[in-house]
Amino acid sequence: MTRGSRSKHPLDLPWLDVDQAVLIAVNKYAGDDVAVALDYRTDAADPRVVASDCWTDPRQISWRIVTPTFTELLTALQAAHEVHPGT
Repeated sequence: MTRGSRSKHPLDLPWLDVDQAVLIAVNKYAGDDVAVALDYRTDAADPRVVASDCWTDPRQISWRIVTPTFTELLTALQAAHEVHPGT
């Protein structure tokens, strides 16, 4: 994670720009290193959804795309709920 406002160059993944992101989910237990964020660098009205990745390269935490837009995440969650109601 870094601050785009302090960078001379535009930032993109695997970096999360904390000036343009909002965490929407974090792990239940400290040390699990899981987080999901809305990344507003792509669209102020429908940001992409990213998640932390500490498994691909254990020496660093990177951020990966979950869905290109928040709307797509909600659509996927709705579809999953319809297939498996009550979960």
